[in-house]
Amino acid sequence: MNRRVFLGTLAGSLLAAPLAAEAQKSEKMARVGILNLGPVPSREELAQSVSTNQFWLSMRQLGWVDGKT
Repeated sequence: MNRRVFLGTLAGSLLAAPLAAEAQKSEKMARVGILNLGPVPSREELAQSVSTNQFWLSMRQLGWVDGKT
């Protein structure tokens, strides 16, 4: 086999290899953080806030599920 043909084939296959690879699926979850001034709310206060706060209601309407999406 001709040396130039061999090197050309080798270089071409090495350059084409990344094009054939598939991207891995990202399993990262988006996080939402809220900064608030004042005392830390209790679990009951936080649960009530999530069920009545307009921000959380809007997120739920957009398809957000707490702990899943």
